[in-house]
Amino acid sequence: MTQRYEPAIDLASVTAIDTHVHVEIDDTGHPALPQELPAASAAYFRSGERTPSLQSIADDYRARRMAAVVFTVDARTALGQEPIPSAWIAEQAARNADVLIPFGSVDPRTGAAAVDLARRLVEESGVRGFKFHPSLQGFDPSAPEYAPLWSAIAGLGVPALFHTGQNGIGAGLRGGGGIRLGYSNPLLLDAVAAEHPDLDLVFAHPSVPWQEEANSIALHKANVWIDLSGWSPKYFPESLVKLAGGALSDRVLFATDYPLITPEKWLAAFADLPIDDAVRPKILTNNAARLLRLA
Repeated sequence: MTQRYEPAIDLASVTAIDTHVHVEIDDTGHPALPQELPAASAAYFRSGERTPSLQSIADDYRARRMAAVVFTVDARTALGQEPIPSAWIAEQAARNADVLIPFGSVDPRTGAAAVDLARRLVEESGVRGFKFHPSLQGFDPSAPEYAPLWSAIAGLGVPALFHTGQNGIGAGLRGGGGIRLGYSNPLLLDAVAAEHPDLDLVFAHPSVPWQEEANSIALHKANVWIDLSGWSPKYFPESLVKLAGGALSDRVLFATDYPLITPEKWLAAFADLPIDDAVRPKILTNNAARLLRLA
């Protein structure tokens, strides 16, 4: 019988909650992406081990005394490849509920099937949110045909995390591997946030080259959050650092993009940012605990 995920994280004992960790391979060896895409991104990020097992991710974060939000990306229509099942990720997370928090992923381009799968993943598997990558999945999130999916996720009471900004997937390939950066402009999510005020949207990554747009939307709409993954903090735009330590300090999230960036590398650079020590626990733990309803 499949085990439904229920969080068992001791918030008093974890030092941080990493809200952006990729599962790139399942226990059968099936990869999340076609081979050429992770190879190009590994070169772009100059990363080490690209495909740690989900159990090794759990073991590594447990050793770090951290929790981690784990997910894959369902881009079956755009890539022509079956995804790693989100239900499997949730089941593995249930076995490591002291450190892992599963997000689901559905392919918006599958229409009503995506809505049905999203509901099952929350109700039957216990996922705590959803991950979308508009550029990789090949869709405009502001398009009307996806509104039923955003309404369904809002009704399920979980957040939706969207890749925004520059894209390491496909970087350096001719034509970027066919991946369009424009789908990850955060301005496309402004309409989603406006039309679905009950849906918490997380803008993943510094949204370079559209950081000012992301800042403006997050300042304007209280249901928009920003995760700080995918970049070393030493490269964060100055405007983002200022807002993370100030006006947006309650809606900014520690996130790495592991395995592309390790928590140790991220935290070492984060320590050098001009952010007040009183704000750091919000970014590292408290904001995520509130967003994910772990408290």
